[in-house]
Amino acid sequence: MPLQTAIAHHNAATRNLLRQILTPETDYHVVWTAGSGADALLKCRREPPDILLVDLALADTDKAKFICDVMKETPCAILILSDAVISRQAGKVFEAMGCGALDAIVTPALKENGLVEGSDSLIKKMAMMAKLIGNAPQPPSPGAAQATGKPDHLPTLVAIGSSTGGPRALATILSGLPENLNAAVVICQHVDLQFAQGMVQWLKSQTPLAVELVGEGMRPRSGVALVAGTNDHLVMGSDRAFHYTSHPREYPYRPSVNTFFDSILKYWPRKDLAILLTGMGRDGGEGLAALRRAGWHTIAQDEKTSVVYGMPAAAVELGGAVEILPLTMIAGAILKNTPIK
Repeated sequence: MPLQTAIAHHNAATRNLLRQILTPETDYHVVWTAGSGADALLKCRREPPDILLVDLALADTDKAKFICDVMKETPCAILILSDAVISRQAGKVFEAMGCGALDAIVTPALKENGLVEGSDSLIKKMAMMAKLIGNAPQPPSPGAAQATGKPDHLPTLVAIGSSTGGPRALATILSGLPENLNAAVVICQHVDLQFAQGMVQWLKSQTPLAVELVGEGMRPRSGVALVAGTNDHLVMGSDRAFHYTSHPREYPYRPSVNTFFDSILKYWPRKDLAILLTGMGRDGGEGLAALRRAGWHTIAQDEKTSVVYGMPAAAVELGGAVEILPLTMIAGAILKNTPIK
């Protein structure tokens, strides 16, 4: 059955172009379009879509507030459309993602030669979102042996997974941690490659901690928050360093929190701290549960403070959470479970 798709854009020509791009696609049915945030919110209430394309520059409403209102009243998968290069709009994009937007893309445009630039990218992104809101396959939790070896001289590891609403949640947590944190933070946030560096810069402005993009071969370091930064999956290897892998290829969540959690279960010899935050779908639920069974201290964000309770709910259902905490208490929990220097 086609996914009910809606378009909210201030420009009528762009609305028509987007409809023309999506009309031949049998997987999507455009149920309505809107030229303002107020009109779009009304139409969302009357006919909630499965996927909503939203112009970042809607003229008559605060973008983040509009998205927060949609996610509160008629939650759906939201794709942000930017008429400028995404990196130039990083702050606005992360505010929107913090409120619940799932992803962002440069708006397709009609060129002078009559060709449409960006239509293939839009269809590819829509297909990924369709998988996320459907029954997306879960990468299997490995039956491999858990990590062994001496944990001497290794920092305490704080592993965090997040998705929809994650940027704002991460900023809230990191802002509550001190510069001299005696732990290494590693973040696996569902984010496209084009936003990764921008998110790192944005998070730097929110916390006294050092924030860096995870480079191939990097290792956890005390007082540093590392952020996964490619369209591949972030994993820890047998060398206790971080690497990127394209497998599992069919999994739509990139980077996958389950894949990340499973790798640290296998190769990190300490039983430290793992946290699963707000997000659409179930990614990370099985991984957090496996870590808890292995003796890790695990935390799931509570439903009230989650923009979307899918991922933490999956962990709770599987018995994967030692604690279920509101967002504002998670930084304190990290400090409580971190040895003092």
